[in-house]
Order: sequence, then C-alpha cells, then structure tokens
Amino acid sequence: MMRDVIIVGSGPAGMGAALYGRRAGLDTLILDATGMPGGQITTTYEVDNYLGMPGINGFDMAMAFQEHVKKFGAQWESAKVREIEKKEDGFTVKAGDKEYRAKTVILAAGASHNKLMVEGEEELAGMGVSYCATCDGAFYRGKTTVVVGGGDVAIEDAIFLSRFCEKVYLVHRRDELRGAKILQDRLFELPNVEVIWDSVVERIAGSQAVEQIHLLNKKTGEKRVLSAQGIFIAVGIHPNTEVFRGLVEMDESGYIVAGEMGETSVPGIFVAGDTRTKELRQVITAVADGANAITSVQKYLLEKK
Repeated sequence: MMRDVIIVGSGPAGMGAALYGRRAGLDTLILDATGMPGGQITTTYEVDNYLGMPGINGFDMAMAFQEHVKKFGAQWESAKVREIEKKEDGFTVKAGDKEYRAKTVILAAGASHNKLMVEGEEELAGMGVSYCATCDGAFYRGKTTVVVGGGDVAIEDAIFLSRFCEKVYLVHRRDELRGAKILQDRLFELPNVEVIWDSVVERIAGSQAVEQIHLLNKKTGEKRVLSAQGIFIAVGIHPNTEVFRGLVEMDESGYIVAGEMGETSVPGIFVAGDTRTKELRQVITAVADGANAITSVQKYLLEKK
C-alpha cells in the first residue's frame, strides 16, 4: 500500500503534520516508537505558554493533540523505525517487523535532553526537575531554584530565572563557564544568583516534589545540600536522528539541515520540530513546523504528477 505521507514521530510536530495532512486529504500514517504520543511534553508537569491552553499539564496536552488528530482519521501504529530507503516511486520505511511504503516522509522524531543520570532525577521529573526554564520557570516565582550547566543555555536560564526567583544557584562542574562572555558579565552582576564551581549533582531529593539538591565538589570532596524547589538541567540536548544518518544532510550535532518549510537534502523527505536546525524549540514552533512540512509535501506531490 502506497501512502501519501508517513510521519516518523508523534510529538507536537508529528501530530501537527498529521492534522494538516488529513485536512489536506492526504493518506497519512504516524509511526510512533514509544507507544505514548506527545514527545517531551509528556514529562512536563504544566505547560503555560501554549496559546489557548493555559495551565494544561503535558500529558493532557498530548492526549488532546492525539484526539484531535485521530478525529480527522490519521492512522497510527506503534513501531520503531529501523531504516528508510529511497525508491524510484517513493520510500520504504522499515519499522518494527513491517515495511511501509509512502510517496513522502516527514521526520519528526524530536530531540532528547541530556540527563545527569543521578538518583531522584527520573522520579521527580515534572515535579521540580525540568529541562526547560522558559517552559517551566514561571511556576517558581519567589522560590529557590538550581541550574546545572556552564554553557550559553545554562547561563541564559539562570538570568531568566533570576527575574522572578528569590534565589538562583548555578552549579558547574568546572572552575569557569563556557558560555559567551557577554552572558557571563550579565550573570555575575545579578545579586540573587550564586555560582557554585567545581561541583556536580549527586542526588535530587524530595517526597512529592524537589526539596533538596545534594552536591559534591570534585576538587575538595566537600559535600553540600541546597534547599530548593526546582532544578533546571541544562547540559545539552541531542536530536533523535541516529537512524537517519547517511539518509539526509545533518549538521555536526546531528540536527537535520532544513529551513522553515522543512525541505531536506533529499527530495520527498521533510523534517519538522526539534529534529531540524532551528533557534527556538518549543511546542508552538514544533506544531508550526508540522504544518509547514505538509505544505511542502503537497507542493512536492503536485510537482510529481
């Protein structure tokens, strides 16, 4: 069976593409590797910056997206993609123990935050443990938070949080930050931000939510416990693109090279969401990417006729 489009991934970008695909009358299949739609938003306790859905939690948002997409008749299968092959008349997508055929493919596999891999991180995810200060920071107004990392994102997160948090700790494993000098200058001017050098997080503790951050100074061996209500982990993200290597052009970090309309280096393959090269990775931009990718799919299919 030859479909019009197969969408790899069921996060906001994939579901946005599926909705617009079905509204355009395209035979649309979503392949979901996890069995749980929504991608990263399912680990977010509350999403307060998506238009029209103030205060919704990530799981409910994912379910609302899925219900909307299924209402329009998008087909859905749980299968992890193993390989995509380009054929003369389209593409073969090998996923699970099956093979699927489509005229076009949209890669919307998303990205994953690098984790600290410490005790309490998984257990308290969404309950004080966050990987996105711009998404969740506003919930910690007047509270104490901790940022982990030393690059631009970590510094920007600390600056952002300092605007409404009573106290912000920036924990870095080295004795100097890696971020841009201009950002560092701004950071060091803030009276409510304290940088803790040469230290790593050993444990995140709390009964129902984050209460304490246990630190270890790598140079001195000294241990320290911070009382905090939130911890923002900013030690990088990685795109879920390993299976696509050699298929489409990527940058040195593994993001698929594409502009706003999602056109990759391979005609007929498009990309949407956190998987592509872009500046802002948020739910609203991911959904928009999905709509743009379907617009490109429609244009491609018309030109192929």
